[in-house]
Amino acid sequence: MKDDYVKKNAITIDRWVEEGWAWGRPISHETFLNAKKGQWEVLLTPTRYVPKSWFPEMKALRILGLASGGGQQMPIFVAQGAECTVFDLSTKQLESERIVQAREGYKINIIQGDMTTRLPFENEMFDMIFHPVSNVYIKDVNVVFMECFRVLKKGGLLLAGLDNGINFIVNQETEKEIIYRLPFDPTTDEVLMKMMEKTDSGVQFSHTLEEQIGGQLKAGFQILDLFEDTNGEGYLHELNIPTFFATKAIKPK
Repeated sequence: MKDDYVKKNAITIDRWVEEGWAWGRPISHETFLNAKKGQWEVLLTPTRYVPKSWFPEMKALRILGLASGGGQQMPIFVAQGAECTVFDLSTKQLESERIVQAREGYKINIIQGDMTTRLPFENEMFDMIFHPVSNVYIKDVNVVFMECFRVLKKGGLLLAGLDNGINFIVNQETEKEIIYRLPFDPTTDEVLMKMMEKTDSGVQFSHTLEEQIGGQLKAGFQILDLFEDTNGEGYLHELNIPTFFATKAIKPK
C-alpha cells in the first residue's frame, strides 16, 4: 500500500506542476539576481516568509533541500554561496530545479528519491536541511525526522514546514463544516480515498503535534523556534485560522 500511495503522489504532483502549481514555478532571473544582492525571502509554509534570523551565514554552508524541488528555495541559497543538494520524488519538480540551474549556470546536486526510506546520504553530511510542507504526503513522519537527524552535522539545523491537521477535518470545497475525524488516513478509509481522488489531492495524511514536534524531539532535536501560518486563501484563511506551522530545530553538539 505504501508504494501505491507514494507513486500516486509522484504522478499527481508532476501533473500539478505541468498545470502551473505555485510550488513548482521556478524563480525568475531577476529574483535570482536580487538574491545575489542580498534581497531574498523563502517560504516553508504558504504565506509567511521564514525569519532571516533562522538562517546562519550561508556561504559554503552545505544545505539539503528535502522534498524541496521546484526551483524556488535552492536557487536562493545558491545565490548566497551555499552548496546545495535537492532531493525530491517528483520528476517535474526536479525539472524546475534544472531550469534555473541551466539558466543561471551554477552547480547543484539534484537527486530523485523517496523520503519515506533511508536517505542516500552519509552520516553528518549537511549543515542545514530545508523541508517545506510535504509530510502531509507521507504516512509515517518519524522516519523523516530520524533520517534528518542522521544526515545533519552536530549543530546542524532543520527548518521544517508542517500541517496541524485542521485542513483535514473540514469540507474540502467550502471549509465551512467539520465533517471528518482524525487521524485522516485514506489508505484505511475508502470514503476518504474517493474524496481525495474527487478533489485531485493525491493521497494526504493528517499528523498530530505529538508526531511532528514530539517526533523531532524523540529523534534528538531541540526545538529553537516556531511560527504559524494560514492557507493563504479560502474560508479558513479569511478567518485567520492557522493551518500550518514551521519549526526551527537543532541537532545538539
